[in-house]
Amino acid sequence: MVENKPRTGYRALGVYLGLVVVPVVVAIILLARGDDGDIVATAKTPSGPSLAQLLLAIAVVVGVCKVAGWLAQRIGQPAVIGEITAGVLLGPSVLGALWPSGAAVLIPPSVVPQLNVVAQLGVIFFVFLAGLELNTRLLRGRGRLALVVSHVSIALPFLLGVGLAMLAYTRFAPPGGGFLPFALFFGVSMSITALPVLVRILHEIGLFRSEIGVVTLTCAVVDDVTAWSLLALVIALTTASSLFGVVLTVLLTAAFVALLGLVVRPLLRKLVTRVPVASLQKAAPLSVVGVLVCAMATEWIGVHAMFGAFVFGVVFPRDNPIATWLHDKAGGLTTALMLPLFFAYSGLRTDIGLLSGGGAWLWCGAILLVAVAGKFGGSALAARAVGENWNRSLQVGALMNCRGLTELVVLNIGLDLGVLSPTLFTMLVIMALVSTAMAAPMATWFARRDGQNVVNFLDRTSERAAA
Repeated sequence: MVENKPRTGYRALGVYLGLVVVPVVVAIILLARGDDGDIVATAKTPSGPSLAQLLLAIAVVVGVCKVAGWLAQRIGQPAVIGEITAGVLLGPSVLGALWPSGAAVLIPPSVVPQLNVVAQLGVIFFVFLAGLELNTRLLRGRGRLALVVSHVSIALPFLLGVGLAMLAYTRFAPPGGGFLPFALFFGVSMSITALPVLVRILHEIGLFRSEIGVVTLTCAVVDDVTAWSLLALVIALTTASSLFGVVLTVLLTAAFVALLGLVVRPLLRKLVTRVPVASLQKAAPLSVVGVLVCAMATEWIGVHAMFGAFVFGVVFPRDNPIATWLHDKAGGLTTALMLPLFFAYSGLRTDIGLLSGGGAWLWCGAILLVAVAGKFGGSALAARAVGENWNRSLQVGALMNCRGLTELVVLNIGLDLGVLSPTLFTMLVIMALVSTAMAAPMATWFARRDGQNVVNFLDRTSERAAA
């Protein structure tokens, strides 16, 4: 028997009114009265930047970095140069000077620290992936070259930097800053090779898995360890702590490396060889925890989070489902989103307007000249002295002269500690940008002269223009 449709409709309406409309009305009345009978509660103002502001800033920074990176490739530079330059354009040097109100809306100062937190995560995972791809087998028989080049590329620039600091101290040192921390910091800034940026450059010119690429990366790792150790000394002197803390930092770093190399590495190898592939694929996300723990450990030691991530990448087994998962999942997001934020971060703190007058620019030129002479010249001479031909020696020198990311990290620390003045910080950022921009074209040119198979930026630029 078919039920009467009008009666069914009235019943549905009654149920809707009784079980939906009436409960909603009663709930509204109860909520409106509250405890004190107030209809509208007083809104609380958030203490920090809103999520919308942060998302807008990330979108602006990443978008500008990608456009600038594309333009940099069009003129024969790796994309990272454009990404670093994008930060300068978005900071007080360009956008802040030409459109202050727009800069305050797009990237408010309160958002910059949060951008830095996201950027630091990007650097940590990028450096881990770089260590994971590093083929240390190519170093066999090349240890002497790596040892000599790395030590010369630190000692000579450091000496030249300290000498230049003696002349620059009275003019550019912050008020109340001591000469010893200032000179040490100047020397460290001249001695750095940027490992993450060097990895990207080697990838883009096709030399990452080459013999010269591996040797240069090894030298850069030694440089980074030494730079962070020297930086710990500067921090100890600046904060008036004892030198015992510096010794402790070095010992703890050595213990960390030994733990990963002698204990963690064999355990990971057993894991990937004995556990079924299906189980490894399910456990792959846990590797992210390992990266973060190692980064946390070296950050706590006082070296830097990226060093721990890199060492963990070096000891991590290759050619297994976990490594493949990390490349596929973490690699794309890191390169596309988080890493450009770090390249842009220092540019947001750089104000080229501080270099007013010809004298400041002459000093900037002198800093660049000393930096290139010490790093490029010293590395090339060292490589030639241990048996490399001139083309390969100059190629090593050009790559070791890349300062980029690590230099920017150190400079930001110096600015935060009050060891560097904003004017000197700007000069050193310009030096880092120019010396990094020199690396890819010069390394490509010397490699082609030596008969190595590399990607030529100028040829690629011509092909894109023709297309």
